[in-house]
This record gives sequence, C-alpha cells and structure tokens, in this order.
Amino acid sequence: CAEVLDIQSAGLAQRLRHTHAKTAVVAVSGGLDSTLALLVAARAVRQYGLDCGISAITMPGPGTTQRTKGNADALCAELHAGLRTIPISQALELHLKDIGHGDSHDVTYENAQARERMQIAMDVANMEGGIVVGTGDMSELALGFSTYNGDHMSMYGVNCGVPKTLVRHLIKYIADEPGGEALRPTLYDILDTPVSPELLPAKDGAIAQKTEQILGPYELHDFFLYYFLRYGSEPLKILRLACIAFNGAYDEAFIRKCLAMFVRRFFSAQFKRSCIPDGPKVGSVALSPRGDWRMPSDAQCTEWLRGLTE
Repeated sequence: CAEVLDIQSAGLAQRLRHTHAKTAVVAVSGGLDSTLALLVAARAVRQYGLDCGISAITMPGPGTTQRTKGNADALCAELHAGLRTIPISQALELHLKDIGHGDSHDVTYENAQARERMQIAMDVANMEGGIVVGTGDMSELALGFSTYNGDHMSMYGVNCGVPKTLVRHLIKYIADEPGGEALRPTLYDILDTPVSPELLPAKDGAIAQKTEQILGPYELHDFFLYYFLRYGSEPLKILRLACIAFNGAYDEAFIRKCLAMFVRRFFSAQFKRSCIPDGPKVGSVALSPRGDWRMPSDAQCTEWLRGLTE
C-alpha cells in the first residue's frame, strides 16, 4: 500500500511541477475514489514540499446524501484543504430544460450531472491556475462505468491504475497509519458507505443508487480484470478459476452472469479508454492506450462470449 501511494503521489507531484500548477483541484463526493484522490494530493504536496495548494470542491446534487456530504466536509477539514461548496441542482435543471429534456431520471439526467461537475472543476482550475485531479479508478475504466467527458476526464488521473478493491485497502491503510487518529472515523465511515455515483434522487435521505446492485460485486470484476488483463485468460478459464476462488460466496450461475457483463462492458467501453488522461501505472499492467493496452474501439466480443452464454 505504501508503495502504491508513493507511486501515485510521485506521479501527481511531477505533473503539478511540470505544469507550474498553483493548486490541485479535486471534486470531492464523500465516496471512495475522490477520497483516495484527495489523500494522494495531500500526500504529494506534503512529501515533495510543493508550493501548491489543494482546492476541494463539493457539488451536491439531487442524489447527494447528508452522509456523503458530511464526510466530504470532514475530510477536507482534517486535511486543511480549501473547500468550496457549489450546488448543481439549479444549473442541472436549467440545462435539462434548455435541451428539451423531460422529467425522466434517465441516463441523460445522470450524465448531465457528471458533466456539470467536471465543467465546474475545470473552470475553477482555470481561475486558480491549477489542474483537475481525476478520481476514477481502474475498475470503472474497465467497465466503462463513467460519464464520457464527465468524471471520465481530468488533467491527471491518479487512480487510473488502482482497481476498486485496492482503493478500499489504500484508504484503510491510511486510516490505520500512526498519527491518523483524526482522519480515522471519517475514513472508516467512507469505507462503510455503499458505492454509488449518487445520480438519482435520494430516498428518505438514503442512497438510492448502489453500483454493485447494477454491476455486481467489484471483487468479482477485479478478479476477472486481473486474469483477463494480466494473463490474457479466456472467459471459460476465468469462470473456472472464479468458481474455485469464490466457492461458497457466489454460485456458478451468478459468476457466469457477472463475467458475461464484464466482457460486454469491457469491449463496449474501449472508446472511452482510447482517450483517457495521463495517470500513474501502479501495477504490472495498465489500461492506458499509450502504454500497455491497445485495442480497437469497435472490437467485438462475440467470440469471447462464445461458450460463456450458450
């Protein structure tokens, strides 16, 4: 964990120095990925003695809960990061009206929020002479679970080589570090919060949209990603390995269903990965189109699914 954090911090520090950035802008939601990005930014500035600030922005919208907003506020306070709260609900409503969108809580409704937040982050970075630090992780890149030109974009993506399961380990590692007592309660509550983009209106103040109910467990998808990317294993082999590794946790039918989803989403999302920002490679392989992973954006998954879904 220490080595991964050092790699992330060193990469970000170099980008901040190279661009003469006056600040690192991080959109903080109170979720896992933005928490890690903010922790890495604070680490980079502190360890490398950068003459650079940290500008955190919370942008509550229709799906934001008090729990995540409160954790974002507490995290920024403990890290002494400059915090701005910029609500997006009014801007979102006006934008949807301008494009003739109705009242549906569809994908347009969700993606418009992510793009509104990125527009704000980019513009604040311009105003303050900084760069936007991306928060998206490797699992989201693999599954295409990001909004094109929304959270998909940044000026440096510190988490691009970190799968979601490792994000959890890194945050827990920081929470348990000596001297981390002040941060610990907030970080542990963030770890205990369901993974969610919070793009649908909250229900009775609670998170209404839970990612793993949509995609399946991240521990499965990260397992698939490891054997697919690191070893080039075909789906039927990955299925056999997963049934052994997760025996007693998930049955074969569920693993098969999640694996088929992984394959479909991985292939259909390549067009997003073909234009991702720079970021540090922290493992043995990465999904950067400039490094380890070159794949046609229109590649078909038919052969990969053969035998898996028949």
